[in-house]
Amino acid sequence: MTSIATENTYLTAAFYKFVDLPDFADRRAPLLAVCEAHNVKGLILLAREGINSTIAGMSEDVHAVLAYLRQDPKLADLEHKESLTHKAPFHRMKVRLKKEIVTLGVEGISPIKRVGQYVKPEDWNDLISAPDVVLIDTRNDYEVEIGTFRGAIDPQIQSFSQLPDWVQKAKSLEARNGQKPRVAMFCTGGIRCEKSTSLLLEHGFEDVYHLQGGILKYLELVPPEKSLWEGECFVFDERVSVGHGLKPGPHELCRCCREPLPPKATASPLYELGVSCPRCHANTSEVQKNSARERQKQWEIAKVRQINHIGTPQRQESLAALLPADAPVLYSFRRCPYAMRARLVLLSCGIRCEIREIALSQKPESMLIASPKGTVPVLVLKDQVLDQSLDIVHWALQQSDPASWSTEGSAMHEDALALVHQCDGQFKYHLDRYKYPNRYDLSDGLTHRQEGAAFLAQLNTRLCQTAGLVGPEWCWVDAAIAPFVRQFARTDREWFDAQAWQALQNWLSNFENSETYAVVMHKYKVWHKDAKPVSYPATA
Repeated sequence: MTSIATENTYLTAAFYKFVDLPDFADRRAPLLAVCEAHNVKGLILLAREGINSTIAGMSEDVHAVLAYLRQDPKLADLEHKESLTHKAPFHRMKVRLKKEIVTLGVEGISPIKRVGQYVKPEDWNDLISAPDVVLIDTRNDYEVEIGTFRGAIDPQIQSFSQLPDWVQKAKSLEARNGQKPRVAMFCTGGIRCEKSTSLLLEHGFEDVYHLQGGILKYLELVPPEKSLWEGECFVFDERVSVGHGLKPGPHELCRCCREPLPPKATASPLYELGVSCPRCHANTSEVQKNSARERQKQWEIAKVRQINHIGTPQRQESLAALLPADAPVLYSFRRCPYAMRARLVLLSCGIRCEIREIALSQKPESMLIASPKGTVPVLVLKDQVLDQSLDIVHWALQQSDPASWSTEGSAMHEDALALVHQCDGQFKYHLDRYKYPNRYDLSDGLTHRQEGAAFLAQLNTRLCQTAGLVGPEWCWVDAAIAPFVRQFARTDREWFDAQAWQALQNWLSNFENSETYAVVMHKYKVWHKDAKPVSYPATA
């Protein structure tokens, strides 16, 4: 599709596709990273049944995201609809995982299997003008309120998941002379009709049609003088509504319920800017209203100061200011025990870094250039690259050791090295096969659980004698081994807690409940090359 965007405008692209995506959860992080790299905002829903989204940004950025999606053979034919606005339609970028990309809540209904007949916008008028066709608006009541097709039936539903009950009870859908009627259905972009026509086919209807591309495509292609559309079409972004030619309409949005304001709403005593409208006033408590008032107040202050109140730029700038000049760059992955080990020791040594959280399925080029082996952690210094966790540990302890974690030069140093070597060797071997037996063509990992348990029993014996693994206090050895014990324990926590390892269990529990653990396990967004620097640790 050729872009209709021009300079100094925001391009909004709406798209969806029903397609089997068994790996949909793994797609989230890299897709979010691509969107953020191009400063694209909006919402993308991913589910086993496909993708559903509306995103906005500069034309070249939106098309870059679409190109990224279409490089996947399953999404190569992904279609999208475009519209323009001079105001940013979205303030954030979210990629969410869902059970359904549009929630109908009926098992077995799948547009991947079968849907109704598509009708092009230019042929829609002829179909819905036929006297034997029942025309149904599948959208929510507040959407229908501001516009619909002439003669359409409004099911008066508050959510799409209520449509199946309406279909079963609707008089207009009852058989006539022993034959079910022809049914035409429509919605904003076409996605709800995919599900609703599939539902009707399941109920035995044979002649079921839906508007290809939805109302938005109709308003884009059909001129006003030939249109059977009356009013405006509600859209789920800051434009609120659009009319023919997809020009933004006159409607405003209630910031509480996120629905268009009813007629004369602003004159109602139940309307309060940013807090409530006549439609939602009774649905929120006074506590919630006070919270909304404070949010509105902060938004107004930010507007006067001409700063961005929505999103995270200010927080990112504040964190970036904490970074010293030539700060080390740490490529990390939150759950990786090797990366956890590095973060623990860097934190203890007071070494602040720029952290770059990666997605394992989309490793950044800059990390691969620094360390072609492509595993985390990677610490990039001014004069060298450290890509082994123990090298990072020893380097950090040489820079600063305020907690006296180092064992260098002590009688326990050889014991410390041997214990960590045992963890990274035999124990890690069994841990991997216990936690991920399918990767190694194993029916289960129970044999390797027992082998790994021997090492844990050894740790428990040590901890019965001292508070740390090699001495009276925690040191780098505890920090090096704890992330691996954590991973082993979480594979089957009930089994782990049932073992006679009280000292080890207390040691792990104290670690997992500590402030240090909370700092080390702080969640960072996946890094991309255009992201602003983010400091580790996250707070000063």
